[in-house]
Amino acid sequence: MRQRVAIFGGGVAGLSAAHELAERGFQVDVYERKPVMGGKARSIPVPNSGGNGRLPLPGEHGFRFFPGFYKHVTDTMRRTPYGAHGNTFDNLSVATRILLARARQTEITWLARRPLTLEDLRVFLIELFTPLGVSPQELSFFVSRLLMVATSCAERRLVEYENIAWWDFIAAPRMSKAYQAYLAQGLTRSLVAMRAEESSTRTVGITQLQLLYGLISPDGVFDRLLSGPTNDVWISPWTQYLRKLGVEFHVGSRLVEIETDSRRVTGTTVETAAGRGGVAADFYIAALPVESMSALMTADLKHAAPSLANLEKLNTRWMNGIQFYLSKDEPLVNGHAIYLDSPWALTSISQRQFWNKVDLSQYGDGNVRGILSVDISDWEAPGVVFGKPARECSADQIKQEVWTQLKQHLNDSGSSPIDDENLLAWFLDPDIEFPNPSAATNAEPLLINTAGSLRYRPEAQVELENFFVASDYVRTYTDIACMEAANEAARRAVNCLLLASGSTAPPAQLWPLEEPEFLKPIQEIDRIRFALRLPHHLAVGRDSGG
Repeated sequence: MRQRVAIFGGGVAGLSAAHELAERGFQVDVYERKPVMGGKARSIPVPNSGGNGRLPLPGEHGFRFFPGFYKHVTDTMRRTPYGAHGNTFDNLSVATRILLARARQTEITWLARRPLTLEDLRVFLIELFTPLGVSPQELSFFVSRLLMVATSCAERRLVEYENIAWWDFIAAPRMSKAYQAYLAQGLTRSLVAMRAEESSTRTVGITQLQLLYGLISPDGVFDRLLSGPTNDVWISPWTQYLRKLGVEFHVGSRLVEIETDSRRVTGTTVETAAGRGGVAADFYIAALPVESMSALMTADLKHAAPSLANLEKLNTRWMNGIQFYLSKDEPLVNGHAIYLDSPWALTSISQRQFWNKVDLSQYGDGNVRGILSVDISDWEAPGVVFGKPARECSADQIKQEVWTQLKQHLNDSGSSPIDDENLLAWFLDPDIEFPNPSAATNAEPLLINTAGSLRYRPEAQVELENFFVASDYVRTYTDIACMEAANEAARRAVNCLLLASGSTAPPAQLWPLEEPEFLKPIQEIDRIRFALRLPHHLAVGRDSGG
């Protein structure tokens, strides 16, 4: 008889765990509180936007970003059939440019480069950041800090850098406004969706380096995007494949209670439109976001699984999307646009150039020819139109504010790609909920790894014999709130479950983050220095900038 696993949460983590378990012969049930699968990754058809047989306009939480260092989620995509002979990984398109837009200043476009040595990397970084207008002295200091993280041993990163905010590590308080705005805040919140002032140096530094390594990898992949609406080219084919493997999905089912005898989970309770009912299984996986899991932590559960007792100490922030539907496509750049002077930390993608197999005339009223998908990463800073943070604005005010900030960055040098006459419609992520016009809530915020927060994050295996956790708050190589971390956490939970069940099936594969080979001898030297309680060699005489 097959062993049964109940997975709570139908986002990327839950679907990834179901995928690995179903392929290994387990009976899998996935319980999701929303009416559809996919979590924050799913598409959202714009309500009441289709007409005359056309599909509703495609909405998203934000654009899907698949940088080169993603290994786990892309492996799962390669194993998910799509069409007659392909797989969903085939639906990723490689971006070739990155646009750095500045308000009332000339835009900067980055290209891929491939340094081969430490000196090459140093020169590459200086050339990369020089156009931002930061002084050579400050730029040199920032590059030295990136190189310090790159050449540090894992032990130093864990013990020292985990407990230092990136803002302090790069000496931002003593630097110029340009340094703070572009190198400290702009790159951090736009590329990593974190705040430099509070996020750990270990997380921000390693992630920024991974993104840069994508520029020098053999494949040269910095950025990949889906070739169509997320549900069409990824989530729907994925769930269809899982159903063929025997996975059963239970939508509209919210986990409300976890029962334990202090050694095992003895049962769970889910709430549906019909009321509450019990769910019993041999094993349980909680693939829930941290705010949902934290709400389930009773005193008994904290006592039985003390590694989960501090989840409420983990912080979350908002990062949600808004789409603008255009009558004329405005490609802007073949990749991400980062709006460095935007108080709301905007980033965008012009979707049409990547959705090369999508006929937009078959959506909405048939007049849409372009989609500008924008992510809002800072919901706390005052805007430029209403002087209020995004979370205090109404939906229409958020639209006006974002549209204006885009204009400030792009409508210069005699061109006006952001044109009121070109805007047909817009759609804000419905996870932003408005109980009244001036107070918004977010149904699905993102985990932020603040300095020193690693000690509050559990492994996938907790103290209960038949209960495992799979979410981006789990300790992973990836270490940030993203699809890759969710998939990796799910694989870790599955591997723990395989051991607990006595299964002889092979474990799910895990990939550590890759770093250039030429850095490893320098990291070994630092490992010796760290063991001798000596500082990193780049820190000697370089602890201040300006």
